[in-house]
Order: sequence, then C-alpha cells, then structure tokens
Amino acid sequence: MSTEVRAFREGRVAVIELNRPKALNAIDMRMRRDLLAEFDEIAGAPDIGAVVLTGAGRAFCSGADIKSAAEHTDVDPRRTAHTLLHDLQPLIECITRMDKPVIAAVNGPAVGIGMALALACDLLVMAEDAYLLAPFAAIGLIPDGGVAWFLTRRIGHTRTFELLIAGEKVIATRCRELGLASRVVESGTLRAEAVRWATEIAQRAPIAIALTKRITRMSLSLGLSEMLTLEAELQATCAATEDAREAIAAFTEKRTPSFRGR
Repeated sequence: MSTEVRAFREGRVAVIELNRPKALNAIDMRMRRDLLAEFDEIAGAPDIGAVVLTGAGRAFCSGADIKSAAEHTDVDPRRTAHTLLHDLQPLIECITRMDKPVIAAVNGPAVGIGMALALACDLLVMAEDAYLLAPFAAIGLIPDGGVAWFLTRRIGHTRTFELLIAGEKVIATRCRELGLASRVVESGTLRAEAVRWATEIAQRAPIAIALTKRITRMSLSLGLSEMLTLEAELQATCAATEDAREAIAAFTEKRTPSFRGR
C-alpha cells in the first residue's frame, strides 16, 4: 500500500486517512485504487466494527487531481467514462455496500469527488471550519461520484438542484441544518469525536448493525409492502443470532452485553 492512503486501528475501529496533505488530498488514480483496496480489506475484517474516513492536513479532499488529469492531453470521452465506471464507481459502491458503518470525519474542504466520498459514508462529522463544495457547473461538468443521487435522497430535488448549480460552499453549520452532517465539532477534536462515535457503534451487535445499514440504504427504492417483507426476513435472521440471545440475557441479568457477531 502506498503512503497516499494510511490506515490505523483503534480497537474495533479502522481509521482510513487520505494522505496527500500538500495537494490537499486531491485524488489521483493511485489514491483511488489504494483507497478501494483498503476498504475492500477492511470490509472483510471480522475484528473491525466501524470505519472512519478522514484527511491528513487541512483538507478532507480537494477533489480530483487536476495536475494528474492534465497529463492526458486527449479529451476522449471514453477515457472519462472508463475512469468513472472502473475506478470511481467501485470505490463509492464499496463504501455504501460494506456491512460496516462508515463515518466521514470532514476536517476541511470536501470538494467534487471529495464531497462524493463524504456523502457516500453513512454518517458525517464535520469540523466547524469545514465545508462541502460541488464546483461542477462552474467548470462545464455535471456532478459525478453519485453526488446528485446522495443529495437528492437527503435534501430533495429542489434544494439539490439549487446547491449544484450555485456551486457555492456549504459550510458545516449549514450542512447540519440541511441534515447532511450529523454533528459539527471543534476542529481540534474532530478525529477523536469521530473515533469515539465509531467505537460506540462498533460495540453494538455487528449483524444487526450491518442489516440496519442495508435496510436503510434500500428503503428509498422499495415500496411499503416490499419493505415490510424485507424487514420480516431480516428480523428473522437477527432473532436467530447468538447476539440476540446474549442481548436478552444481558438485559435480564442487568449487565452489558458482549456481542460476537454470530
């Protein structure tokens, strides 16, 4: 693994850090692929219960690496489509589909694809001086990385369209008001707060957390009858686990449950 992506373990929490601080963590091809490899590895790690994604230095991610992209002087649309479909899409889908909850600890600007990465995570914690920015319209492009998809489902069509065509910074407090960010904290405490929250989540029943993530992700694409059917199936799965029996026993015995993910 390159030094552009670093991973740390804090108990049952994995912290993934974008590590190109001099470039404000702009994403090039190498970082995209290393980031996907790191998420793939963590997705299959039974000893990890939650993930925190953050950036080194003063930015979360300033977007795509323009200097790297400029090395390819051709404007073949097939290259653009290939990059989005084969490099970016697998990364976004890995974050959304993995069983483990992912918290974005947005420590500074999250621009373009950086905004997409933040929104792909299940929860956002933002530093008070951080912001999201979708500059696509200003440079003759449309939003990519699922930005429009994530935003529309969180804040609706009208607000999404207005935000995207305006191309203005959405500061942390506004993100909190819109429901994009779950929490806004002091810059110096961001990582510790994100890890603390991830640690709390990681202590809960892993199967129940994984299936809760799955059902909430699917809820907007299912009708009520389909949703109720899916709930019944997944609830039956949860009820049959050792974790569910342990939770009942712990409640009866007035103690903290010890979950094993089985």
